Amino acid sequence: MKRLLLVIMALISQSVFAAKPVSITYVKSVEQDGASFDLYSVRCSNGEKKSITAWDKRKKWCAGDGAIIDCSKKQIKTAKKICR
Repeated sequence: MKRLLLVIMALISQSVFAAKPVSITYVKSVEQDGASFDLYSVRCSNGEKKSITAWDKRKKWCAGDGAIIDCSKKQIKTAKKICR
């Protein structure tokens, strides 16, 4: 029972202290192989900087700097996902 409680507390503490996006900044527009997208830089609370891209006139947000992988409809949802 005590071990289960420790595992639960460890999982809770990981989610509480997970890195979160601090700022999202526009970098540039890119045209690649006939497709265009906007590149944004995300600064996370742990000091890391990562990239996300906006596709289809900012209707689709994807992790990375040019790939359509791990996408969502919301900018903040994608930013939170890459900062974890």
